Amino acid sequence: MTSRVPVVLAGAAIAAQILYPLVHGGVRDVVTVFVVVLLAAASITHAAVTRGGRWAAGLVIVTAGLGLVSEVAGTATGFPYGCYDYSVDRLGPALAGVPLVVPFAWTAGFYPVWCAASALARGPHRRAVRIALTTVGVVGWDLYLDPQMVADGQWRWCVTDAGLPGVEHIPLTNYAGWFVVATVMAVAIDRIDRRFGTGTRHRDGVPIGLFLWTWLGSALAHSVFLDAPELRYSAIYGWCAMGILGVPLLVSLLRPGVRRPGARDTHPHA
Repeated sequence: MTSRVPVVLAGAAIAAQILYPLVHGGVRDVVTVFVVVLLAAASITHAAVTRGGRWAAGLVIVTAGLGLVSEVAGTATGFPYGCYDYSVDRLGPALAGVPLVVPFAWTAGFYPVWCAASALARGPHRRAVRIALTTVGVVGWDLYLDPQMVADGQWRWCVTDAGLPGVEHIPLTNYAGWFVVATVMAVAIDRIDRRFGTGTRHRDGVPIGLFLWTWLGSALAHSVFLDAPELRYSAIYGWCAMGILGVPLLVSLLRPGVRRPGARDTHPHA
């Protein structure tokens, strides 16, 4: 596999996301699936190219595997996210009420955040900082994702008045569940990175680019290109939460003479 494959997949995913606001109905459902599949494929192939096959396999097992388990438990019991259910007839085959594409959305969202957090984490407590930043970034991503998908009818919540101002129909338990699951994923990937990582920083331009695109592009889409009024609020929430990583990333990219995130150099694991 060459390093061009993740670039092509990431470019195709961005093109599909640009198409998303322009289509409706069944076509939008197909585009939604393509966005998830392409983003996940870009993440997995990039991990395989830069970190090796075992690392990439661990990424899939942890993110898609744990994501599936948590979603099946969530739809069956309400734990850890709260009471909700999917419109399973819209996103392809499902297992126990969870569309099979959904677990790979966890992979697609987690990996770019992990790479961004890895680029920012410094000092003697680098591992703990990376885990914390990853958790915050993944929850921030869901502050975009959940309102957008609920507005599109992909899933619905039983409790509709216990959320953040402007998006009260998504309960706070959802974000608490995401915080817990994202933390477990980050700790597991940290262990995998310690075992199978090379001890060097990697060329992470593709996932970092996807992170910045998600952070800034989602804020723009929710503010301008998507119709649901609650998305004006999610644009603010998502921008602020992901911006905890995004702002310092942009500063480091724009400041002359500073090593760019994702540039290759030696960096032993803590």
